[in-house]
Amino acid sequence: MNIHLAASQNVQKEELSLTTILKTIESLYDVSFSYVDETIKGITLELPDRDFTLIDILNFISSETQLNFRLLDNRFIVVTSKARDKDSNFTTQQLEEIVVVNYLTTGLTKLNDGSLTIKPKSFGILPGLIEPDVLQTIQALPGVFSLDETVSNINIRGGTHDQNLILWDGIKMYQSGHFFGLISAFNPYTTTSVNVSKNGTPAKYGDGISSIIDMRLSNAVDQEFKAGLGFNLINADGFVKIPLSNKTELQLSTRRSVTDLIVTPTYDQYSKRVFQDSDFNQSNDASISTNETFYFYDITAKFLYDLSKKDKLRFNVMVVNNSLDYDEQSTTNDRNEALNSKLLQQNLATSVSYIRNWTPNLSLNAQIYVSNYDLDATNFDIINNQRLIQENEVYDGSVKLDINYSISQNFKANMGYQFTEVGISNLEDVNNPIFRSYIKEVIRSHSIYGEIAFLSNNAKSKLNFGMRLNYFKKFDQLLAEPRLSLSHRFFNSFRLEILGELKSQTTSQIIDLQNDFLGIEKRRWVLSNNNTEVMVRDNVTVFPVPILRARQASVGIHYNRNKLLVSAEGFFKKVNGITSRSQGFQNQYQFVYDTGSYAVKGIDLLINKQFRNRFSTWLSYTYSKNDYTFSALNNGNPFPNNADIRHAMSFGSIYTYENIKVALGVNWHTGRPTTNYLDVNDSSTNREIIYELPNSSRLKDYLRTDFSVLYSFDISNFSKATIGASIWNVLNRKNIINTYHILNEDTDNNISTIENQSLGITPNISFRVNF
Repeated sequence: MNIHLAASQNVQKEELSLTTILKTIESLYDVSFSYVDETIKGITLELPDRDFTLIDILNFISSETQLNFRLLDNRFIVVTSKARDKDSNFTTQQLEEIVVVNYLTTGLTKLNDGSLTIKPKSFGILPGLIEPDVLQTIQALPGVFSLDETVSNINIRGGTHDQNLILWDGIKMYQSGHFFGLISAFNPYTTTSVNVSKNGTPAKYGDGISSIIDMRLSNAVDQEFKAGLGFNLINADGFVKIPLSNKTELQLSTRRSVTDLIVTPTYDQYSKRVFQDSDFNQSNDASISTNETFYFYDITAKFLYDLSKKDKLRFNVMVVNNSLDYDEQSTTNDRNEALNSKLLQQNLATSVSYIRNWTPNLSLNAQIYVSNYDLDATNFDIINNQRLIQENEVYDGSVKLDINYSISQNFKANMGYQFTEVGISNLEDVNNPIFRSYIKEVIRSHSIYGEIAFLSNNAKSKLNFGMRLNYFKKFDQLLAEPRLSLSHRFFNSFRLEILGELKSQTTSQIIDLQNDFLGIEKRRWVLSNNNTEVMVRDNVTVFPVPILRARQASVGIHYNRNKLLVSAEGFFKKVNGITSRSQGFQNQYQFVYDTGSYAVKGIDLLINKQFRNRFSTWLSYTYSKNDYTFSALNNGNPFPNNADIRHAMSFGSIYTYENIKVALGVNWHTGRPTTNYLDVNDSSTNREIIYELPNSSRLKDYLRTDFSVLYSFDISNFSKATIGASIWNVLNRKNIINTYHILNEDTDNNISTIENQSLGITPNISFRVNF
């Protein structure tokens, strides 16, 4: 719809007050402006003699004034000063993002392309959390959960954690957790935004067949000094943002655990959870593990240099580290002996980016990055006089060229090219008996992509359609991956959303043995080899690892009015090329190799009501059915996926009063599938457990109640402090998150059932000062 605004006011070539102009736009387009009177006071404009669309007039006003416009909540538009928004990265480009703000809590925003944005700086509070932990926060979303309560095993719509693409300022990360998964490895206080997409992702993203988690740091040189210090019962951290000149800036952050300096109740609970089923926690009469040392840290640095008004350089470095070592002692013939076992996990990432704004409508972003992941373990079995060395290393290097072009007010184009080389090696070295295995695979890929975004004149309809072509030279294989995101608002308060995509992935994680890497971080990264049968290379067995290929689609209806959000989304996803070793079976298929697929279908429901910006409450529910199909397992018949959580529900409430925020939440889901045993086969040649049908039983239901409280206060005119306290699993419910069976080494055919428990009641407190 095009409107001649001046004519509608019976005024030609005459200056109008901005107040009059905005009221006219409200009437014509059924929108509502929100602003502070002082922001637009005294502003008058002479409108050109031409027709306007909604986007035209807002962009014209923005270009003629020091004002920014942001479309919110389907029909509400916020008017702010550009000077105040200088650090918030908002420009008129945001006009295409019709959103639902304060999704569950402040700092969470639902975009009209189906994705969700998290702003840690403005993050409010969620039950059980006192800090804006990114990977914990996304687990509050429908369809997102962790089977074992860790951030290194997040299951999104039935997928495994390795099927999530995690990006830190454009760099792919292969390690996501500290404390072997209980804490996010990414410092939230230097992260300005996180975009999470479960489907319909832009064509510029490769990999990540289950989701994209894209974390971004501040990218603007604003000559403003910022700093912060904080601690809790697990770690201490600090960050600083230093303007070096009017063209340069340095951002630094660091975090380190205090677990090797002080033992806290939080550390006790975390230790019990992480080490309960590991070699470190298993001792017998002849040996004992002592003198353990555990710590973690992360360091990030970003240097920003504006070469000119149109040219920018950015440099990034990040180091994530987890380290554990302990002594295994024994006494033989009155002689004490001790050997040191250790585990080191580290991800080093670095990149350089060049941004060129050729014109207001055309920009180029070029990036080169290297991401190196290393998992090393040395495990001594002092009783059997054995030493096992294991190593898993990933080298990922990439070059990316990304171009954005605004064709018109309604059409935008994104296109680019990406070259990636990934090398993954796995080492096993045993001294008794002597055995050594070393396997390395390398894949180089070339990708080109293009995408068109359309936004209607009245901003009610948005369409993104793109295509990504991936060529894998090693396999001489070309894969086409279309992407679709369609959103349409109708009856003002309703929005229809249709999402779909095809994706592929060449990296995945597998488990060879459950006691690999001391039984703590037992998963190892591998590359697809596209083999169709088992091969022997240098006396080492190489199993087929296909390229993972996924297709998924979803349809959603969302109602949003008067701070009430009701959302329903049905989805389907099919993933081909998974291996049995990637699923972590601990039943009759633990040592059986096969390739297959899984298919999941379900529905996500959410009701979120907010009252006067003080009280927010929500109820979410997910129903899904997730089944495996392997040709050699279960006679080729489908059976429940290890991540088949049939029903999941969460309820939460947040209350804010002045400087106090309180959150209480309850999480419930049906138990995960498990396989019970029937008997023991004790033949002369074989002794094994006889199981029932795979995953035909279930654990007891999971239930957890969490609580958090935050209090903020001013220390001075230049500093602000926050005190927080939380309790995870307030009722101390003993949830069983996994169970399996082992055959005892005796002649009585005894079977032991091992049960892994979730975190018990876990308190935490924090104190933070920002300058």
